[in-house]
Amino acid sequence: MDTGGNNATAEREDVLSVTELNIAIRSALQDEFASVWVAGEITDLSRPQSGHIYMALKDGESQIRAVAWRSVASRLQFDLDDGMDVICEGYVDVYPPRGSYQLIVRKIQPLGMGALQLALIQLRDKLAAEGLFDSSIKKALPSIPNRVAVVTSPTGAAVRDFLEVIRRRWPMLDVTIVPTRVQGSEATGEIVAAIEQAQKLQPDVIVVTRGGGSLEDLWCFNEEAVVRAIHCCHAPVVSAIGHEIDVTLCDLVADVRALTPTEAAERIVPDRSDLSQTLKATHQRLQSMMKTQLQMFRSHMNNLASRPCLIRPMEQIQDRIRKVDDWESRLTRGVRSRVDQANHDLIRVAGKLESLSPLGVLARGYSVTQRESDRSIVKLGSDVAIGDKIISRVASAEITSSVVGVKNAEDKNVDAKNADSPQRENGDVVKKD
Repeated sequence: MDTGGNNATAEREDVLSVTELNIAIRSALQDEFASVWVAGEITDLSRPQSGHIYMALKDGESQIRAVAWRSVASRLQFDLDDGMDVICEGYVDVYPPRGSYQLIVRKIQPLGMGALQLALIQLRDKLAAEGLFDSSIKKALPSIPNRVAVVTSPTGAAVRDFLEVIRRRWPMLDVTIVPTRVQGSEATGEIVAAIEQAQKLQPDVIVVTRGGGSLEDLWCFNEEAVVRAIHCCHAPVVSAIGHEIDVTLCDLVADVRALTPTEAAERIVPDRSDLSQTLKATHQRLQSMMKTQLQMFRSHMNNLASRPCLIRPMEQIQDRIRKVDDWESRLTRGVRSRVDQANHDLIRVAGKLESLSPLGVLARGYSVTQRESDRSIVKLGSDVAIGDKIISRVASAEITSSVVGVKNAEDKNVDAKNADSPQRENGDVVKKD
């Protein structure tokens, strides 16, 4: 193997190692591209637990790797996502171990929209998906509150306007000012603490207000912590942030949104002069209704008083007594007539029964003959035999006798054989033994 050429190369003083070359390139790029703005579409976005953001920026033909260190990523006011068009400011650096260059991002802005505006839209969509802005959960204001807590700056024009309207419309209202900053980086935490303090006062209404300003000035009222603090309030919350054109997330989550601090005061309390007029009109209507009702009752009482039952009550009672007596007489006659008819019918039926009674037949001289042995009635001559004992029942007695002979209707005579003639004793026919 020929190593002569290699040894010659190694002896040259202008030969660089790979690391030296990458460092040289890094220095050159940092000097040439110390601050550069790059527009592109985010792709291959990743957020490891370290807090850094790794991504690539691409256009229609090429791409470049980019990284936003944790110190920059933590200050972003909106979330990055794949497919988002952004403008990034930073410097070009080389990563020597790989020999690859990348853009070190120091600022990121959404393309075509401010960072705050995009952050506002993203947070609004997130909270709306959770239901914090639903109208179904909003609480109604009391008709006449007794105590109101106002979360605002005690030196701002908003609180002065609010108090002036309250004094004019409903001066007896108990108003407590809960002071807080309403602008700046430290305002968010103070507003949350002030809302929590206002709840401890157990007011009927909580008002969160400040005057107008730019989106940056009002940004603390778009912070998620403030929005959630309002959502957790037990008392109804009125939000009056900025002017009519300013709409913050606090306005969306509050139970009532007022366009200005002045309108907030007007929404909370009634105007005592208007209420006084309303009370007077109501009093007049009640008086008129009472007069009308009294006239109706008086007319009704007069109609009742003119009725005969009230003019001559005893006459009505006497008429009723006469009717009762008449009904009693008619009822007595009707009952007597029915009883007489019933007795007549009973006598008639009894006569028929008597004529058909066996006892009646016996009373006319007839008798009923029975065999003594089984008390069966003798209807034919064949029902007995000579020597049988029979009982003859007449109207008032029973006669016991013995059969000495049987003569049927078609026979002339049937005599008993080998028997003595019967003799009578005490009216009974007997046979001597």
